[in-house]
Amino acid sequence: MKEQLIRHLEGGEAFTPLDQILEEVEYDQLGVRPDGLPYSFYELFYHIVFAQQDILNYILDEDYLAPQWPDGYWCKVQCPKNEQAWQDLKNKFFKERKELIELIERPETNLNTTIKNSKEHTLFREIMLIVEHNAYHTGQLLVVLRLLDLYS
Repeated sequence: MKEQLIRHLEGGEAFTPLDQILEEVEYDQLGVRPDGLPYSFYELFYHIVFAQQDILNYILDEDYLAPQWPDGYWCKVQCPKNEQAWQDLKNKFFKERKELIELIERPETNLNTTIKNSKEHTLFREIMLIVEHNAYHTGQLLVVLRLLDLYS
């Protein structure tokens, strides 16, 4: 079960992995909001990264405080300030995903144990929340890429 959960977390079971999608976007297109959409590729990816970090904090931090919903979960700008900031955001996503995978892989990790911050939420539930959230927004990233003529 742990191996299957990791495969879903990495993507590719039922949706295109974020690794592949990130290769398709051009830096100068990150902040473009296609007609009719309220967000850019960058804003969506920022939201994915922020939500993953928030759930990881919820799992691990005994003093967890939720950001204000929904404003606290969305970026205040349409694009990164520079290419290094973009690279840093991508690195953050993959570093935190690796932390989640390492947590799952630990022999002592029981996916059905409730987390520190809840009497009813299990580690399995929180990992699935990340998988579902990432899958949902991954589809939106593909729509943005298609509308920018960067993906067919």
